[in-house]
Amino acid sequence: MTRRVVTVELDDTLSTIREIFDNVKFHHLLVVGDHGPLGVISDRDLLKALSPFVGMLNEHPRDLAIFNKKAHQIMSREPVRVDKSTSIEAAAKLLLSKSVSCLPVTSADGRIEGILTWKDIFKAYLSNKA
Repeated sequence: MTRRVVTVELDDTLSTIREIFDNVKFHHLLVVGDHGPLGVISDRDLLKALSPFVGMLNEHPRDLAIFNKKAHQIMSREPVRVDKSTSIEAAAKLLLSKSVSCLPVTSADGRIEGILTWKDIFKAYLSNKA
């Protein structure tokens, strides 16, 4: 798993989320509340929400207004979670069966411990082969 997790809150704007994705090399943000992760936003979720005219000559004010939308309006809700003791095999099966690209890793009390992606699973598989 990746321990460095960047989170946003329900009311953070798409402008903030875009700025984060523009400055990092990962593809998922966890949306958090008082009791742990409430949702996930991928860079693809953000791209789907944005107008294709942003930054173009025919951009309109309504295209830029999309950046005022909030995280809770585009996030995937109730993310599938795992805990630190979940096996890599079980996590891989969950990623495939639930058609998700990341799994928040949480402790028993809901605290975020990290995030697990298919890349992490590939890395673990390849390190076991070496």
